[in-house]
Amino acid sequence: MQKQVVKSYSERNFESVIDKCAGCERIVEESGVQFCKTYMQPEAKWRNGICNFATHAKPEISVVTVRVNPLKAAKRASAKGKK
Repeated sequence: MQKQVVKSYSERNFESVIDKCAGCERIVEESGVQFCKTYMQPEAKWRNGICNFATHAKPEISVVTVRVNPLKAAKRASAKGKK
C-alpha cells in the first residue's frame, strides 16, 4: 500500500497523520491536510504499538491478582525478622 506523504506544516517538513491518529487532540490542519503538532513522523510513533503522544488511545493495563498462601507469607515475614 503506497501512502502519499505530504510535508509542510509551516515549512518544517511534518508528515501527514495516518489513520490511527484520527481523533487525537494534537492534530492540526493546514491547507486541508492534517498534521501532528508534536511529532514530525506520526507513522514511526505507531510502528511499535501505541503512540505515546496519543490523546485518544489509552494503553490496556492488565492486572493479575496473585494468591498468597498465608502460612508461607508468615514464615517469610518471621525469617526476615531474625536477620
